[in-house]
Amino acid sequence: MTASSAAPAPSEKGAEVGRRIGVGLMYGLWKPRVLGAWRVPATGPVIYAVNHAHNIDGPMVMGVAPRPTHFLIKKEAFIGPLGRFLTGIGQLKVDRHAADRAAIGQALGVLADGSVLGIFPEGTRGEGDFASLRAGLAYFAVRSGAPIVPVAVLGSTDRPGRLIKALPPLRSRVDVVFGDPFDAGDGSGRRTRKALDEATERIQKQLTAHLENARRLTGR
Repeated sequence: MTASSAAPAPSEKGAEVGRRIGVGLMYGLWKPRVLGAWRVPATGPVIYAVNHAHNIDGPMVMGVAPRPTHFLIKKEAFIGPLGRFLTGIGQLKVDRHAADRAAIGQALGVLADGSVLGIFPEGTRGEGDFASLRAGLAYFAVRSGAPIVPVAVLGSTDRPGRLIKALPPLRSRVDVVFGDPFDAGDGSGRRTRKALDEATERIQKQLTAHLENARRLTGR
């Protein structure tokens, strides 16, 4: 990939604008309850590993997280004005069906700059239970050395809204629970396929345990 074809670095100022927009929208439309935000390291690279059961999960985390977030978002969302908006607020377009070298480079650049990368490790919207993880999260964590902060979003799929069926009911409570940061690697610095597979297993155990704890804390 040549310098001329490389995708531009995502904007940190844009991500902060996105966070402020998210604050207004999420707190204006719903009632987020945020637990454990103090666990997020105040500086340095961080990876949010977020469960994904509803389309509002990403915007919800952007709005309630203590730091601006650059999410990896499927390229299908980057269409027309929405695509320009997502790029403007520092979000990253990724092709989920191929080795997207441009997106990989941008994501690693976010972490190298000491910023926050948001990932849905299940790869697509589903049950949101971390039951099936793709290898991307382990790769970024092992390659960058950035700690992973597990994030559980609960309540976004409890019931459909009366006005807009595709969204949770307006002013309903959505819980966002941040967990303790942890390192995915084993300390050896290895990046082999075996090392990444082992890291994925460690990550899945940590994320599943966090989700179970978040459900106990919130009663969901």
